[in-house]
Amino acid sequence: MTQTWFITGSSRGFGRALAVAALGAGHRVAATARRPEQLDPLVAEFGDRVLPLALDVTDPVRTAEALAEAAARFGRLDVIVNNAGYATVAPIETGDDADVRAEFETDFWGVYNVSKAAIPYLRAQGGGLVVQFSSVGGRVGGSPGLASYQAAKFAIDGFSRVLRAETAQFGVRVLVVEPSGFRTDWAGASMQVREVPPEYSGTVGAATVGRAGGAGFPGDPARAAEILVQVAGRADVPEHLPLGVTAVDSSLALGERLLAEGRRWADVGRSADGDRPYPAPFPPDVARI
Repeated sequence: MTQTWFITGSSRGFGRALAVAALGAGHRVAATARRPEQLDPLVAEFGDRVLPLALDVTDPVRTAEALAEAAARFGRLDVIVNNAGYATVAPIETGDDADVRAEFETDFWGVYNVSKAAIPYLRAQGGGLVVQFSSVGGRVGGSPGLASYQAAKFAIDGFSRVLRAETAQFGVRVLVVEPSGFRTDWAGASMQVREVPPEYSGTVGAATVGRAGGAGFPGDPARAAEILVQVAGRADVPEHLPLGVTAVDSSLALGERLLAEGRRWADVGRSADGDRPYPAPFPPDVARI
């Protein structure tokens, strides 16, 4: 079945790869970008199956207008992709508060704006798929220098869990995508690197050097896009989809650690309820580094 996709951040990276993959599979795409002229090559290649739209996702009014234009043009909206975002690198101690707030405006509030404005269309037509681009950092976290980025991605996951619970009754499905390192411009033009003081050279500084430019990342965005287009056509869609070896392996390792820790402290945690045995024995107090 031909689908209509609405993709934010379609000018480059995952957004562009997804637009190309969806169009290549015969679907229609409302492609958005802050500078819609960057979408001209898509229009030239795929014609009227592409609707280029100017959109800054931090603007809720324009977001609602863009979705309305897409729905009016194509008649329905089947797949909503929240891809637009960027990263700012800085230690928490010395980072600029304004940077953190600005990043949340795009990386979280942009997702919120698009998702909220899309719900009425999906509910009225009896369903659809919302694809939220998070990161392996939005599940595992702990990457030095990426506090604001990963905090926003964790927020996306929490928001998406509630969105899923509220809209499943309308046939709406929500998929959180969690990539690891891919050869996009995430670590290039889409990343702002602030000054790293000497005290953090071995953590934030070293990590920043390691991810500079992203050229050495193994992830292939074209492959990832093809996978997601195929997933969007399935009845069985996962709630979370790590993409890339690092994303899969680190997510599985985290799950195993959390399960082991949860079991280790389960009796202590349960003992806080008034109807449970108290006190409960604590696990052995062994220092872990």
